[in-house]
Amino acid sequence: MNGGSASSNLRSAFSHCVQQVRSYDYHHYLCLLELPPSMRKAAFALRALNVETARAMDIASDPRIGLMRLVWWQEAIDKMFANKLIEHPTALALSSVIAETKLSKIWLKRSVEARINDARREVTDMPETIGELEKYAEDTVSTMLYLTLQAGDIKSTAADHAASHIGKASGILLLLKSLPYHASRNRHFSYIPTAIASKHGLIVKQGGGEERWVDSREGLCNAVYDMASVAHAHLEKARKLAASVPAEALPVLLPAVPSQVLLDSLRKVQFDVFDPRLTGGVLGMPPLWYHLKLKWTSWRRKY
Repeated sequence: MNGGSASSNLRSAFSHCVQQVRSYDYHHYLCLLELPPSMRKAAFALRALNVETARAMDIASDPRIGLMRLVWWQEAIDKMFANKLIEHPTALALSSVIAETKLSKIWLKRSVEARINDARREVTDMPETIGELEKYAEDTVSTMLYLTLQAGDIKSTAADHAASHIGKASGILLLLKSLPYHASRNRHFSYIPTAIASKHGLIVKQGGGEERWVDSREGLCNAVYDMASVAHAHLEKARKLAASVPAEALPVLLPAVPSQVLLDSLRKVQFDVFDPRLTGGVLGMPPLWYHLKLKWTSWRRKY
């Protein structure tokens, strides 16, 4: 492959990443546009990988095919770090980023392994505690923020801690927003921890120790409120670290904004995830207002 062709392919690969994020992760797409130009290529490649792995099970005609796709990505990461060519635009772009920066292979693989473990989970195998969901959110969402900071050569313990909290909040809130979708496929809410479900009467024990799911809109709203409160606490912890976060890290932490928007939208519908208003606009907010809120937060050097 000559130099001109390789350069053209790489430009096409990064363009593909941008389009993937714009199409399937629009609220984060707008956040990435606020990054310095020098950081955008890495950020879009990382987010495109997240889009690929997050959608793998949803677009597969058979769960086994989705799982195979996730395993393929896990193996692809090994090949990227071995400098082997992979004929996939997202992999090509990410390989370029790996060659130019010091991305952590451990964090990249952890993000995919978390998806694989979730894909292998039985639909009736619900998490027991909110802590399990926090761990999943950190492994799949916080890792993208860690890696973006790393790609920008930003070394800050405060920024890492803030990224951890923002990722956990974002992961939990997006799981809440997706509950109706997962319920339509699995016939129950597989991402509500059993401890919270039992607390609000969504699960009752029957004879023989078997558990039965109870259809209660009020109980579901109360369970969502409890989970959203945990996400809110993480956002508050992240913001308390703001004074210690270096200026160059602030744009990386802007995903706190869509998390807050989704939290506010949930409040407006009394934490009813089936309210159609949640599916309108950007995370339930009119697009223009979302744009303005994000721009205003960025301009003020906040997150």
